[in-house]
Amino acid sequence: MTAGESWAAGPGGGSVVRRILLGSQLRRLRESRGITREAAGYSIRASESKISRMELGRVSFKARDIEDLLTLYGVADDVERESLLGLAKEANVAGWWHSYGDVLPGWFQTYVGLEAAASHIRLYEVQFVHGLLQTEAYAHAVVTRGQPGARQADVDRRVALRLERQKLLVSERPPEVHAVLDEAALRRPYGDRAVMQGQLKHLIEISEQPNVTLQVMPFSFGGHAGESGSFAMLRFPESDLSDIVYLEQLTSALYLDKREEVAQYERVMKRLQEDSPDPAESRDVLRGLLQLT
Repeated sequence: MTAGESWAAGPGGGSVVRRILLGSQLRRLRESRGITREAAGYSIRASESKISRMELGRVSFKARDIEDLLTLYGVADDVERESLLGLAKEANVAGWWHSYGDVLPGWFQTYVGLEAAASHIRLYEVQFVHGLLQTEAYAHAVVTRGQPGARQADVDRRVALRLERQKLLVSERPPEVHAVLDEAALRRPYGDRAVMQGQLKHLIEISEQPNVTLQVMPFSFGGHAGESGSFAMLRFPESDLSDIVYLEQLTSALYLDKREEVAQYERVMKRLQEDSPDPAESRDVLRGLLQLT
């Protein structure tokens, strides 16, 4: 998709992107005037760290704060001011996932929003099947294993959230998804035999969708480029928004957007795709695993 084409982000997904875009514009304006974050924070009765979070797109925006910052940065043109204030208003639209705030960590909310707004999603998984590709039964087994003390109601909510995320794959303008699953993720059992069989069948079926490319990195290949573990790469239709690499940790996540860091993951993903069997051969691998299950 070219930068000139329109993209209908998932409901609320665009708000996360707009928050990041507005933050980057505010940073450029501040830096062009030689104003420190501390001075900017003082002008809106806030801390330096608040300015940093705003510029990274990690907080919502108050119209009054944006107006004061634009005045401080010398933005006097009414059209430019209204454009940025309108962007701030759109950035504050709550995404559908906010209703799952009781079971959704704040650091993951950002990812869900970015995922909903992405035009291209590339994935590598080694522990289990990625959430976008899970069946309901498999998702239930994964959540139960990961949250052994969770209440049944919370488990159900987490599974419901995962299924809601998957709707973007069959939306009117779905993203292009290219997933590489390590064979370990497919052999490690979650749930009983029927659950695993259902999951493998689902992967075979979903891999036939025109917007989904699925490859399996087999054990037989030996050591490979994905030695650093699972990651996701998100690309957006907005030309001034850089690609983002998402790395999930136990209690937080990393969002990498520096060009040199993203380039390293680009090279790893490219090697994984080149070294894995092609999609048709990968479906044969899945069918073979299904027979063994």
